[in-house]
Amino acid sequence: MKLKKKPKRILIIIIVIAALAAIGFVGYNIFFGQPEVQKAKVIKTIDKYGYTLKDNKTKRYQDMFEELDKILSKDSVDEEEYVRQITEMFIYDFYSLNDKSSQTDVGGTDFVYSLSLENFLENAQDTYYKYVESNIYDDRNQQLPVVDEITIDSVEQVPFAYGETTDEEAYEVQVSWTYTDDAFDDYQQEATLTFIHEDIKLSLAELK
Repeated sequence: MKLKKKPKRILIIIIVIAALAAIGFVGYNIFFGQPEVQKAKVIKTIDKYGYTLKDNKTKRYQDMFEELDKILSKDSVDEEEYVRQITEMFIYDFYSLNDKSSQTDVGGTDFVYSLSLENFLENAQDTYYKYVESNIYDDRNQQLPVVDEITIDSVEQVPFAYGETTDEEAYEVQVSWTYTDDAFDDYQQEATLTFIHEDIKLSLAELK
């Protein structure tokens, strides 16, 4: 009978060791593992237009957002002033990659026409954002571009056909920009953006 107790003792020892190992693993991850990923929080909205500002945006973008809020809060909105502001915001947010957490963190989406958004995101992730490394733990060493000076070269109202509809008073904006580091001088530095009316909003329908 005494011989049968020995395997039981071994089994108990194994269970105790396994339990201690599990506790040690959990404890290690709590104290020494990867830091918790912080999700961006919305800190301001322009409800009437559906624009949101998150706390992970740069100070420059936050200032741009405040200016946009002032433009859209007027009793009579100057559409050219409006389209100039969202053009600058789109260029800065889309083409600046340094503040993006991953290739799926595409900038400028607030300003994209709703029916084009899914295609826009896919194209961005397959092209300009394709090689953006993850920075969800704030440990990325990759050098990425930041937009510096933005120049609105021209704003013109033109008819623009999208699908079965035509906006007779769409806005075509010619814009150019530079980067804070000349290492990125071979990146795109000019574009033509076409904004169409989507209810009261102006939304980006074409980027070329």
